[in-house]
Amino acid sequence: MRFTEFPFDEEILQGIEKAKFDNCTPVQEETFKNVIEGRDILAQSQTGTGKTAAFLISIFHLLRGLNKENPRAVVVAPTRELADQIEKECLLLGSNLPWTVGSFYGGVGYAKQEKLLQEHVNIIIGTPGRLLDFDKSKKLSFKDTDILVIDEADRMFDMGFYPDLRRILSRMRPSSDRKTLLFSATLNSRVGNIAWEFMNQPAEIVIEPEQVTVDAIEQELYHVSTDEKMSLLLGLLQKNKPDTVIIFSNTKHQTMKLAKRLEINGYQTEYLMGDLPQRKRLKILESMKKGNLPVLVATDVAARGLHINDLDLVVNFDLPNDVENYVHRIGRTARAGKSGKAISLACEKYVYSLEGIEKYIGMKIPVSWATDELYIEDKSKGVKIELDRRSGNQRTNSRDGRRDRNSNSRRKPIAPPIKKQDRAIQSLVSEVAAGSDAVPAKKAQDKPNRKTKSRKKEYSKSKRPEVKVAPAAKSSPVATRRVQKPKPRKGTETLDQRLEYYKKKYGENFKAEEINFKDKRSTRSKKGQVKEKKTFLGKIANLFSKKK
Repeated sequence: MRFTEFPFDEEILQGIEKAKFDNCTPVQEETFKNVIEGRDILAQSQTGTGKTAAFLISIFHLLRGLNKENPRAVVVAPTRELADQIEKECLLLGSNLPWTVGSFYGGVGYAKQEKLLQEHVNIIIGTPGRLLDFDKSKKLSFKDTDILVIDEADRMFDMGFYPDLRRILSRMRPSSDRKTLLFSATLNSRVGNIAWEFMNQPAEIVIEPEQVTVDAIEQELYHVSTDEKMSLLLGLLQKNKPDTVIIFSNTKHQTMKLAKRLEINGYQTEYLMGDLPQRKRLKILESMKKGNLPVLVATDVAARGLHINDLDLVVNFDLPNDVENYVHRIGRTARAGKSGKAISLACEKYVYSLEGIEKYIGMKIPVSWATDELYIEDKSKGVKIELDRRSGNQRTNSRDGRRDRNSNSRRKPIAPPIKKQDRAIQSLVSEVAAGSDAVPAKKAQDKPNRKTKSRKKEYSKSKRPEVKVAPAAKSSPVATRRVQKPKPRKGTETLDQRLEYYKKKYGENFKAEEINFKDKRSTRSKKGQVKEKKTFLGKIANLFSKKK
């Protein structure tokens, strides 16, 4: 069906014409039919089927029917890139409409977004985390929502937003008081739970993925070794001569290295991944949409929600580990009914994903065999490209092995930890300093931290200093502290000290005769003879009698 066959306002049709849309896609046609009937929508639709335009035009039509001064629609998206893309398409389709539009996501400041909320923005497009932040700060009320759209629900659940989405829905008005449109690539159990609990008997729309991958996109598969992938990629780029191409890789480090190698071979290239700052990501996407950037190397962060009109070619430098990501990757081309091409390189590392991909899409990917002419000399071969793991910056090693001056890999020395006895000394110093000018030395009873053998050895070799406390003021807490005189070690006492001890214990009339059974003990020799051995106490008694 054509867009003009639906009862849309003239201003809505003008925006559709400006976007150069003519015929409806299947998901658009089914969505419009049910929205006009006043039903909620639960749609299973892959990327590239025109679902963004389907729910945006539906929002415009529903807002027209609301008799409110400040109607509000909320679109929840899983990523910042997708939210930004939806906002741009909304501004294009609704260029003749009176409603204000704003995007709300993390990675940027709050000031601009808070200003939009104060001005009662009509269409809010945002990620779950930032929307909940504004709700928590009372700057956004979900109860004001008249229309709710949940885009790519399955991906949102995979990213861990399922509890956040339920929290958002629970704070809105009942499902009978609002319209809800939910779009997902798969209708799993969690999507079903959301539909049953928070939607009002939605109409189910199912668009099979085979219609996207088989009918609209020309696919090719090359079997190649890992060492020859770069050479073959250069040959394929030279053969197809695409104006714009996205090359997908499985890892962040491979993405950065691949972009650098393409630059060495003369291609203007940028890379896109999740670690990049939001402003830089948006700048790269905008540059490619305008045609200023011919080659983009990306991870799966760009597989969904990236809308680039007239994208000529998609290359899977690595076959994806997740079979669904294959559909999302090649869905970047052949959008809005146009044709496109996707080339995949199957090396020995990732070829094991091929069987699952072909089973998922329900077809065998046509295999092409590379001739010798397709293998072009790689100018980056032999060039070692190192990456700063913390900042993601590229570094090439110089021949003399010196570190790049722009590298952020220099680390500051780590300060040694403060020992337990040092902390005790510091606290004692602070106490004494409060009431006295003298500082006591290290306490004899303080024990060091004996966690390692080396510390044990150091402690055993060190000598304990004598504790001396200078007279302190009356107000000082240290002034009342008594320093105990250290007791002599056993075996080093003088005879007088021992005699004094036993006199205190047994009285001044201490005599050797009073010591009976403790002064002697009997032992047997190897020959069986009984010997009497005097104990320590017995020896002291004898000495006492002699002294006396």
